[in-house]
Amino acid sequence: MATEHLTQGQRIARARHRKGWDQATLAEKIGRSVSWLSKVENGRMPLDRMSVVGQLAEVLGVEVAELTGQPYRHESADLDSGHAATPALRLALQQATMPGGAALLSGRQPRTLDELEANVKLAEQLRQDAKFTALGDVLPGIINDLTLITADSSADHDRAEALMLRACHMARVSSNLLGHHDLGWTAVQRELVAAERVGSPDLVAAASWDLCGVWLHEAQLDPAKNAALSALDQIEPHVGANDSIKAMWGALHLRAAVAYSRLWGQREAESHLEEARRVAEVLPRNGNVFQTQFNRVNTTIHAVEVSMELGRPRDVITRAEHVEIAEIASSERQAHYWTCTAAGYHMNRKDNEAVDALLRADRIAPQHVRNRPMVRNIVRDLRDSRRLLRQRELLNLAKAMRLP
Repeated sequence: MATEHLTQGQRIARARHRKGWDQATLAEKIGRSVSWLSKVENGRMPLDRMSVVGQLAEVLGVEVAELTGQPYRHESADLDSGHAATPALRLALQQATMPGGAALLSGRQPRTLDELEANVKLAEQLRQDAKFTALGDVLPGIINDLTLITADSSADHDRAEALMLRACHMARVSSNLLGHHDLGWTAVQRELVAAERVGSPDLVAAASWDLCGVWLHEAQLDPAKNAALSALDQIEPHVGANDSIKAMWGALHLRAAVAYSRLWGQREAESHLEEARRVAEVLPRNGNVFQTQFNRVNTTIHAVEVSMELGRPRDVITRAEHVEIAEIASSERQAHYWTCTAAGYHMNRKDNEAVDALLRADRIAPQHVRNRPMVRNIVRDLRDSRRLLRQRELLNLAKAMRLP
């Protein structure tokens, strides 16, 4: 069977066979029953939590992408979600991170910092709208221009480095969501350099926030948790300085909450959530410092995600009912909310509600939804149901996602 047509369960079985283990051995190592593992490998039990996928990857000694099968390619250019731009983005990031990389761009005339700042703002809107194809068309050029400017001794280096951090954040987000995790690492490394060169606490916090994001996508949960806690300690003396630092303080608490939830540490996850809520109450309702979307609505979205990762389906639905989702100006965040809510409904065996939530998410941000392993697993599981009111629409979604 071609690798791209393997289900996640088949990928787990393949990794298990490589270890020379039977199902009983793997089940014992992850604290599950043989029946549960058999259902997962046979496709009768969807893996709808990254915490479980990460645990399996760690025990099997493979990267998460080995089990998820990312990146996923699609038939149409629109739904291919920016994959076609990956070679250009990879080259731009390599040149941005290597010593003397600007010399390889010597024939290029960069735009001015004013022009680039306007371009970065437009690109950030594409990122929030989860329009990764359009973002991929413009992002490599922005990074190339900033590589030249940050190497120019006469440039406004602090401003240029801050723009580079923002551009590399977008590269990190799109790379991780599309499954190019090595590229996400390259992007965040350049962010860390920019933060170090400028030295301002808010840039240091923003780069650390993205470092946590890379590790969460790779299911490296202890490093993600430790990076969040270390960054919180580092910026704590500056929290009272301005709203930007306060927002990053809250955003890092949300990172810690997600990391702890995937480590199944409920008490710690809820504690970090509560601190984030406290901070969000004194900040603008539409806050989006460094593209974190740190605001009151996003803290409630994170609460839904935390309950999902902790395996508490009733809490997922209860918390989801209190999210004022229309108030957040981010298609990516709205789609994330609906997919987490769909997972909660599916855990509660409310499949029609799960389908409604998935279809709503797909209408809002298809390029985000169709590249998420969790969504693909739930859609594949629901596809075989005979009790769905919107079965035809779900089958169309499964076909568009090219699910095996």
